[in-house]
Amino acid sequence: MDIQLKKKPLYHKYRYYLIGGGIFFLLLLYLLVQTFGPQRLRIDSDLPQTGEVRHTDFLEYVDVEGTVQPILTLMVNAREGGNVNLIRKEEGELLHQGDTILTLTNTGLMHDIEDQQDEWEKQRISYREKELEMEQQSLTLKQQTLEAEYELEKIRKSFSLEKEEYAMGIRSKAQLQVSEDEFNYKTASTRLKMQSLKNDSAVTVIRKELLRNDRERERKKLERSLQRMENLTVRAPIDGQLSLIKVVPGQQVAAGESLAEIKVMDRFKIHTQVSEYYIDRLTNGLPAYITYQGKRYPLKVSKVVPEVKDRQFEVDLVFTGEKPDNLRLGKNFRVQIELGQPEKALVIPRGTFYQSTGGRWIYKLNADKTKAVKVPITIGRQNPMQYEITEGLQPGDWVITTGYDTFGEAEELILK
Repeated sequence: MDIQLKKKPLYHKYRYYLIGGGIFFLLLLYLLVQTFGPQRLRIDSDLPQTGEVRHTDFLEYVDVEGTVQPILTLMVNAREGGNVNLIRKEEGELLHQGDTILTLTNTGLMHDIEDQQDEWEKQRISYREKELEMEQQSLTLKQQTLEAEYELEKIRKSFSLEKEEYAMGIRSKAQLQVSEDEFNYKTASTRLKMQSLKNDSAVTVIRKELLRNDRERERKKLERSLQRMENLTVRAPIDGQLSLIKVVPGQQVAAGESLAEIKVMDRFKIHTQVSEYYIDRLTNGLPAYITYQGKRYPLKVSKVVPEVKDRQFEVDLVFTGEKPDNLRLGKNFRVQIELGQPEKALVIPRGTFYQSTGGRWIYKLNADKTKAVKVPITIGRQNPMQYEITEGLQPGDWVITTGYDTFGEAEELILK
């Protein structure tokens, strides 16, 4: 009995070709996806650091390293020019106000002062002679005034006597008239003489006063010259530490030239440099602090130098309360300068991603943390521990914060 065979489908004959073609197509599709699709990179899940996006307190502050410096450094300048003769103190010594730091010599100044002293001695003798002369003139004027007053009183008494004689009939009226005319003349003449003597006395007093003033001016002039001699001894203007001597024995210095520096040691400041990013945010009076041996010491910004050098500007801070016991010049501290009050904000931990992305995007993890993809973000404020996120992320998201220099241009990261 013949068995009728079923006719096989056409594809059965070419099934191996079809399977091979399908595999080739799938391989081609895979290659196309790998070539034109998003770039992926497989990484070890333990390598990059991750952080959670949280809505929490955010305090904007600057964390920098500061150096202890004296709050005041004084420049000691030469008040008088000369040659350095002897340096009495060494750098690092503690000085008290008035201590001699160094001495100068100035031969020309010494000769000038000697000449002025000789001139003053001559003028002093001349002034004394003039004073004696005017004193003698004053005595003569007083004597002449006394004699004039005596003559006037004598004439008055004589005329009174003649009037009595006329009343008694001893003198005639004509004789009395002659005596009266003589009395009036001598009275007027004597009064003029007395007035002249008074004027001469007043002039003499004025001359003596002018002479005393001239002598006083010359004396002060000599004192100033002697003070210039005293200025050749350079002394400490305040208590402090002699930190620097800028001259050597024999060196010639000019008036006003800087000779040394003195640091005030009873008060200190902390000097630091801050990134230009904060130049518009830092102002005098902002609070700050240092932490040393587990204790916080308060500071405040006392000076902001607006000039930017090497992308940084200088800031000085002073203590507003207790200071560390072992505070020493040159000691370094970490300083935190607060830029405001704590506020609620969406934040992520700081990481090296910012240097690679400029803060424009970040790798965001999926729910099971097996894959991360690029997402655009916008960063607002920042502090040494956190970045504020204003756009692109939500609370509870997880992001990769480190390792970006090894990820290349990958759009997606596969964590294994």
